Amino acid sequence: MKKKAIKSGLLGIPAGIAIGYVITILISLGWGDGYYYPCVPTLVENIGSEIGAVVIQTILCALIGCVYGAASVIWDIEEWSLTKQTVICFLIYSLSMLPCAYAVEWMEHSVSGILIYFGIFCAIFAMIWAAQYLGWKYRINKINRKIALDK
Repeated sequence: MKKKAIKSGLLGIPAGIAIGYVITILISLGWGDGYYYPCVPTLVENIGSEIGAVVIQTILCALIGCVYGAASVIWDIEEWSLTKQTVICFLIYSLSMLPCAYAVEWMEHSVSGILIYFGIFCAIFAMIWAAQYLGWKYRINKINRKIALDK
């Protein structure tokens, strides 16, 4: 299990960087007025240079990808209930994502900003979880129907 977690974590690093990069493109398309914004302007101000801010954001995206990749092995622990797997994954994901998001200014640095970001995070987590659950449920039902027909 450790070997798989390490391998998945290492594979998560480029995935985290790629997802972070795609998000900056989407945000720039939506709010960039024709310009590309590789990171939040306040992060650039706080760091003192755009390249420094981009490097920090890239490192934290890599860290998030690594943690998410490594934590994905939790879904393979068959002895755990789906509820336990979900809670543990949610805790790992949120405890890695929220401090990184705070550090790179993806949320307003206020109680309301943190709560709004956390609410959005929870909604996205719930949507992804539900999509995965429904997909697996469909596949399992399909297998069960095939088994029933073979009898």
